[in-house]
Amino acid sequence: MGQGRQYIRSQLLKRQLHLTNLDKVFWPEGLTKFDLIKYYVDMAPFLLPYLRDRPLVLKRYPDGITGEAFYQKECPAYAPDWVTTLPVYHADSSKTINYVVCNNEETLIWLANQGCIEVHAWLSRAGRLEYPDIAVMDLDPSAGATFKDVLDIALLVHQALKEFNLNGYPKTSGATGLHIFIPLEPRWTFHQVTAAMGYLARLVAGVYPRKATTERSIPKRKDRVYLDYLQNVRGRSMAFPYSLRPLPGAPVSTPLTWEEVKRGMFSPKDFNIHTARERLQAYGDLYRGFLAQPNDLEPLLKLAGV
Repeated sequence: MGQGRQYIRSQLLKRQLHLTNLDKVFWPEGLTKFDLIKYYVDMAPFLLPYLRDRPLVLKRYPDGITGEAFYQKECPAYAPDWVTTLPVYHADSSKTINYVVCNNEETLIWLANQGCIEVHAWLSRAGRLEYPDIAVMDLDPSAGATFKDVLDIALLVHQALKEFNLNGYPKTSGATGLHIFIPLEPRWTFHQVTAAMGYLARLVAGVYPRKATTERSIPKRKDRVYLDYLQNVRGRSMAFPYSLRPLPGAPVSTPLTWEEVKRGMFSPKDFNIHTARERLQAYGDLYRGFLAQPNDLEPLLKLAGV
């Protein structure tokens, strides 16, 4: 592992960063904490532009995916002084939380060293925190639904978005579902964005009620795909593109083309810590135009009555 340590040190020229327990197994297949950190070192140029200025919600797995995990919103008091934080007031709890903001490689690697396998971020950024620049439709299959069902519903969402002149970008969730990210001008509140996505979700569920639902009660969803528009509520966070997931095989939340979704010739497990770099080399970052092409929600908001 000495070579591995030297590899990571060679990437960290700006900050002193003490890495610990690099030999610890984090996935049952034998992948270690070093593999986790090395992955984020390699993926930092692709991941960081999407994370810039966003509050992060930490989910830590100090003993890997088979150990206990816990969520952490408040930046730990022992964090290095160069870790940027953003104070955010939450009216429901009357508390201010100092969230970690990850704008550089060193912070990303520090987070991985804390056992943060996943990268969960807000849909808004500092400076316009109350106005998301991303809306999301989270397609979550119930126990009896298939991944093909997820892809079919994703294509219906895509068609509905096109009807409103909106561009959506699909990616695997890294588990069994699919996320569709919709870039926005940061002009609308979380309430407005949630209402717009709720209207879209109900529209799709109405077209294909046998396979799609907006039912929040898990037993009532039956064998359908849940269109979870409530992920747009203020304070929620999502796994961002190229985030690892704490599941066997170390899957990665991976951007897709709509043509890939249409063909359906893949499994979410195909995209993982071993294949992510090769895919980027072959296809580039499929989200690369994402941030430069914000959508206008006004037509959808009018129909939603907001």
